[in-house]
Amino acid sequence: MTTTPVEKSINGRQPPVEVSPALEERGGLPAFLANLKALPDTARDSVVRHGVPTSDRARSQTVFSNFFLHVMSVRVHLRSLKFSATMGLGIILLVLFGILTFTGILLMVYYKPAVDLAYDSMKDIIYVVPSGRFIRNIHRWAAHGMVLCVFLHMARVFYTAAYKKPREFNWVIGMALFVLTLGLSFTGYLLPWDQLAFWACTIGANIAQSPRELTDALGITASLDIGGMQKELLLGAHYVGQEALVRFYVLHVVVLPLVLTLFAAVHIWRIRKDGGLAKPAETVPPRPTGKDVEAPSMTAMTPKQGDPSTRTWGLMALMKGRTPAVGKELRNTIPAYPNALYAIAALAMLTTAVMLFLGYFFDAPLKELANPGIPENPAKAPWYFLGLQEMVSYSAFMGGVGIPAVVILGLALIPYLDREREIPGRWICGQEGIRVAWQTALFSFLFTVALLTFTVNFGWLRNWFLEIPQIIITFVNPGTVLVTAFIVWSLGIIGKTRSTRMSAIALFTCFIVAFVVLTYFATVHRGPNWDFYWWPSQWPTH
Repeated sequence: MTTTPVEKSINGRQPPVEVSPALEERGGLPAFLANLKALPDTARDSVVRHGVPTSDRARSQTVFSNFFLHVMSVRVHLRSLKFSATMGLGIILLVLFGILTFTGILLMVYYKPAVDLAYDSMKDIIYVVPSGRFIRNIHRWAAHGMVLCVFLHMARVFYTAAYKKPREFNWVIGMALFVLTLGLSFTGYLLPWDQLAFWACTIGANIAQSPRELTDALGITASLDIGGMQKELLLGAHYVGQEALVRFYVLHVVVLPLVLTLFAAVHIWRIRKDGGLAKPAETVPPRPTGKDVEAPSMTAMTPKQGDPSTRTWGLMALMKGRTPAVGKELRNTIPAYPNALYAIAALAMLTTAVMLFLGYFFDAPLKELANPGIPENPAKAPWYFLGLQEMVSYSAFMGGVGIPAVVILGLALIPYLDREREIPGRWICGQEGIRVAWQTALFSFLFTVALLTFTVNFGWLRNWFLEIPQIIITFVNPGTVLVTAFIVWSLGIIGKTRSTRMSAIALFTCFIVAFVVLTYFATVHRGPNWDFYWWPSQWPTH
């Protein structure tokens, strides 16, 4: 078989090696030796169908025929490759999940999910298994990094209006991924079976039981104990023990990773089907008219780079309806392969390098063996739940269930409530959005700090009225006051700007700032018995 130079340039590969007809007729050993000699080339050709791409067509064929690259479009806009457009957070999250999967499998080889063996297996991993400490450190830092990046990714998508039509459902999938990421981190927190893990998960179990506060106030706990059922479903018992450890282990290493992988695959697929990364539409210059238009010529039929006024299109067929390609422009686009692949590889290497650095220089903590008889004081949840724990200290139900449910539901409904036309991919809607965001951030910061200062100095309703009904404490507490103030502020913004998008920016910014302030406050200023201290150095010593 012969291959012309044109075919070589199109396919970007050498012609396949074939056995000559003479050898085929002779068969036997000569043909076998010829096949053996051609084995590297034939094996490569069976895997790499299009060889090294040397043209746009070959690059397109590479994307179409590769299982992993097919999630990308053939061409990618130059703006999508800029770091300022997405900060690469989606790619970083995928890399971190891959690191967690790889290091988690290595840790599973030595870990034993039993209350009498788990802690010793952790010590073996740290002190006996070669590189065990290093692998565990990487796993823990990657877990924290994934939680942080999923917060940042959600904020980036919101502030660039990347949830607008037709991406509404993909935003909901993203919220599901957000919850699954928190679930993965929380279930992994118990596995070391030390004091930190045991009492942090005890707090989580008590939050799951918090609906009992409401049912007790209504007097229906005896017939409908929702909180007790949730706690027993989570732990497999009424306490954190062997059943809880096995359930958390199975959720952490099997159930949640599989579900998260499924949702992540749908999420990435929807990005591809919804038109790729959100970006502002380009303005196509109008075609010149009047005396400025030159007479038709062969040179005018040749497209000039960046000048759509001289481009021509051929009409091949007429069809009913619009195809996905209608309205799309090829200007400022480049082949996704290898350009996007280079960007992904660079982010992957940078993310891996950061995890290796953190894993080498900063050890993951391992405290004393879990002891149900000696509680940690203060017993604190993981950092991403500390803001929640601060609100739980005022009302277990509203702080642990009611307010988080309202926030998650409200975030999921944003694309369906904010239907204003918006330029996708543009940060915070320009100057007006930036002004609203800064004003809202200042309001949220001052109001949250003022409310915390008030509760520290003067307490709350229970400190003033000892006989006040619990149902009032449940629904009137600093957490609900905070949420109510944020809703009122966002309604004021919509009345002032006549824009649901501005109102959404205000409400989202309120919750982001409050989350940061509450997390800082609970981390630094809450000490033993959840009392206020300026610094941890002021904690009482035993």
